[in-house]
Formats: sequence, structure tokens, C-alpha cells
Amino acid sequence: MLSKEKIARINELANKSKKEGLTEKEKEEQKELREAYLKNVRSSFKNQFKSMTVIDPEGNDVTPQKVRDLQDRNKKH
Repeated sequence: MLSKEKIARINELANKSKKEGLTEKEKEEQKELREAYLKNVRSSFKNQFKSMTVIDPEGNDVTPQKVRDLQDRNKKH
């Protein structure tokens, strides 16, 4: 999980970029922070899928096969 400080820095760089532009060093920092943020979001999203079950109105388990495969791979590790 990204720290509050890193998220604050992402926002700070975004605001500065809009107002006055960024130096090359700041652009690189912004890119690295954004990549770390997206990695974190993707990981969280994937973890939500690992525990997901889809039930139709009749009570049948209709979880998509891709999700079941992901859950099976997770159980093996």
C-alpha cells in the first residue's frame, strides 16, 4: 500500500504540473510514483477477485471461469 506521503506527493506534482510545469527530475519522479500507485491498485483489484463468488437470483454459483482459475491458482500457492 502506498503511504499517505507518496499519495500527497503524487497530488502535489499533478498540481504543479498544471500550474507551472515540472522539471525532468520531477517528471521522472511523477512517473515512478504513478507506476507504483497503479501497481497497488491492480494488486488490490486482483485480491478482490480472489475472494469473489457470483450467485444468480436462483442461488446458483455462476462465478466466471477466469475468476475460478485465478482462485485455484491462489489456493495452490
